[in-house]
Amino acid sequence: MLRKIRGTDDIHLEYADLQAASEESKTVQHPWRNIIHRRYRPQLTMAILIPFFQQLTGINVIMFYAPVLFKTIGFGSNASLMSAVITGLVNVLATFVSIFTVDRLGCRKFFLQGGKQMFACQIIVGTLIDAKFGTSGEGHLSKSYSFGVVAFNCIYVAGFAWSWGPLGWLVPSEIFPMEVRSAGQSITVSVNMLFTLVIAQAFLSLLCRFKFGLIYFFRSWVLIMTVSIAMHLSAGDEGGSH
Repeated sequence: MLRKIRGTDDIHLEYADLQAASEESKTVQHPWRNIIHRRYRPQLTMAILIPFFQQLTGINVIMFYAPVLFKTIGFGSNASLMSAVITGLVNVLATFVSIFTVDRLGCRKFFLQGGKQMFACQIIVGTLIDAKFGTSGEGHLSKSYSFGVVAFNCIYVAGFAWSWGPLGWLVPSEIFPMEVRSAGQSITVSVNMLFTLVIAQAFLSLLCRFKFGLIYFFRSWVLIMTVSIAMHLSAGDEGGSH
């Protein structure tokens, strides 16, 4: 893999360094105590904020509640299920874009592109739903109108699937030194699962209360996290390092 990534056979010194670091990490004790030290604070902050923002994109609202959501905005029962299947397939296929190109283009570009794409789609979908239903929640979507909502929803899912979806796991796994990586990755997973639970439990109540405004709520978080990445994630990430 090193030969493939570096494009040369002269990787023996780097490979030896990796082996030495791996062996040294096995001798480290108390990773949970070490991770709170000042020198690991930037990585720890990112390990918390990235999964936090990942859930506040609203992606699990789409993936968990797609049939409910689409039925609420006017789709029939079968069409709602089909819309959920379509968004799931888009999610899977778009992830491969990130898999095959992230090392070449860098995580920063994908984070920013995905954030812009999701933000634009949320504005469009929110506006389309507002135009038809307003705050009353009453109305009906024509087939062409419904197709437009699904299309922009799929573009939104694609934006997540090649940015915050896979990279929300990749970046935290690579920014920690070996001696605290196990603790850091555990924190990332815990924060992700915690906010998955919070969003899943709160979504239906929020939908009833805010209706289409819920899309703008998540849009605001997408804007915040995209600006944060632009300001704080190094532009040196262009080559795929973090």
